Amino acid sequence: MRSVRLCLDFYYFMEGTVKLDSARLAGLIEVAAGRRQAELCIKGCRLVNVFTGEIEEKDLAVHDGFIAGVGDYEGQWTVRADGMFVSPGFIDGHIHIESSLLSPANFCAAVLPWGTSAVVADPHEIANVLGLEGIRYFVRCARNIPLDIFLNLPSCVPASPLETSGANLRGVDLASMLPDEHLLGLGEMMNFPGVIGANAEVIDKLVLFQESVMDGHCPGISGRDLNAYVAAGIGSDHECTTAREAAEKLARGMAVMIRQGSQSKDLEELISVVNDHTWPRCMFVSDDVHADDLVNKGHMNAVVNAAMSFGMDPARAIAMASWTPAGFFRLQRRGALAPGYVADFSLSATLNPWNPVRVFKNGIEVAREGQMLAACNCWRVPPPPEHPMRIELIAPQHLRVPAQRKKMRVIEVLEATLFTRKLSMYPKVENGCVVSDIERDVLKAAVYNRYVAGARPAVGFVHGLGLKKGAIATSVAHDSHNVIAVGVSDEDIIAAVSALKESGGGMVAACEGTVEILPLPIAGLMSPLPAPEVSEKLKKLKTCVRDWGAKLDNPYMALSFLSLSVIPELKLTDRGLVEVSRFAHVDLFE
Repeated sequence: MRSVRLCLDFYYFMEGTVKLDSARLAGLIEVAAGRRQAELCIKGCRLVNVFTGEIEEKDLAVHDGFIAGVGDYEGQWTVRADGMFVSPGFIDGHIHIESSLLSPANFCAAVLPWGTSAVVADPHEIANVLGLEGIRYFVRCARNIPLDIFLNLPSCVPASPLETSGANLRGVDLASMLPDEHLLGLGEMMNFPGVIGANAEVIDKLVLFQESVMDGHCPGISGRDLNAYVAAGIGSDHECTTAREAAEKLARGMAVMIRQGSQSKDLEELISVVNDHTWPRCMFVSDDVHADDLVNKGHMNAVVNAAMSFGMDPARAIAMASWTPAGFFRLQRRGALAPGYVADFSLSATLNPWNPVRVFKNGIEVAREGQMLAACNCWRVPPPPEHPMRIELIAPQHLRVPAQRKKMRVIEVLEATLFTRKLSMYPKVENGCVVSDIERDVLKAAVYNRYVAGARPAVGFVHGLGLKKGAIATSVAHDSHNVIAVGVSDEDIIAAVSALKESGGGMVAACEGTVEILPLPIAGLMSPLPAPEVSEKLKKLKTCVRDWGAKLDNPYMALSFLSLSVIPELKLTDRGLVEVSRFAHVDLFE
């Protein structure tokens, strides 16, 4: 009997959950049974039941960080909801925190007031820059802030062999991180050709994580190739952009992550695949969302509100931002308002739209009326590691493209998607060299390797940004995060890149000697400033480039994905143009 008791005292639930020893569990049961008063009771509220889809008018009893019961209760402390609705804490099932441009602590302060209680983050952005050191930084950050940050270990560092990154992580490297309570499984497997082709290095990682959750990334894959990808044990995909693609992946057993972020907005197209049969295998994710959108629009509550605006039932929309991601990622005792569940929830005066008025984390009120109740500067935040910025060849001769009497391949940027199109156009030539063509909106682009000193930039051309003057540049360039720039003149491109090198990374707008910059000194990806200040600096940058003719809603987000060599059709990395369908480099001229 004694050995059984010891097992109970030290019992841990599966990964992604809190610890419950015998004393805490006994106390929770006592409160649930009504034999003991709860620490907190939310009286007169309307609970969103994600199990039944109903709205229940009940009291919510909270004790020791858990929901003890739903019904008629009293508490040592009472909050009168006065008919407000209560939702479980929102869970973002796939996000790259680095893409918010915020440190983990400031990201936490930005999303908690919107009702987000947990995120499943893939730190492959910082891992591409700093390798295991970058992942360890995120793990340390996750231990010191009230937001639950669960991590999937990056599967593809680098994302492909078609670019240069700051690290190369093999299966044995990832294994060295295990076990850790914050690590759930394997992050998005972007090397879908490697999976389908049974590449030995990819197989090593799949075998290592075969008993864990493995996230997918397989845009446009179908038929036998999809069968091969799913057979590897990969359980989800967030790259669906058409209802037909999502339906096929659901039919093959994948969970579909419906993405609605700052750049990719797939919700309106994919919402038709969500029905009474499929919804438990669907969830909402943001993937990449900038600080200004977090400040001005919200986080997962904004995705839920968008789904409701397209006609989705409110309880189902909320479930797809709480219960379904919790289930997929095996986050026990999370994602619902039920006895024994972690007391993460928010209160809203209206069901549709969901605008949190009060937010509770582990049974403690952490935010009210959109503001944190405790300043995040009191959290013990670890110092960020140093990062490379070894760009040397920043001169006009390094950007020159000798003309040929052929058409050239041009990248067409599209609004609200990571996909690009491959165009074939005759170049504009001056003094024997190809130059930007403002009339046809064909601008010079360059990617600078920031990891290897002395590397020459790769040069290509882009259609669709709309700039009439100036240049923009960023060190947020997925996924290897070299420095990418697009501009009307070589001089402005050089000014923008030089400013980035000097600042250690960031986002820049440069025009005829005028330079505006948002510094991102944390790995060249994130700012130490709070979200409102980052939002203001982003606003200033966007105003500049819109005045210069930029057509896209978020030109910096679009620019950051121009080098992503795992999303079709045509991209530009530090090693040259990439035709993604071939998964190979191609010449600028046809």
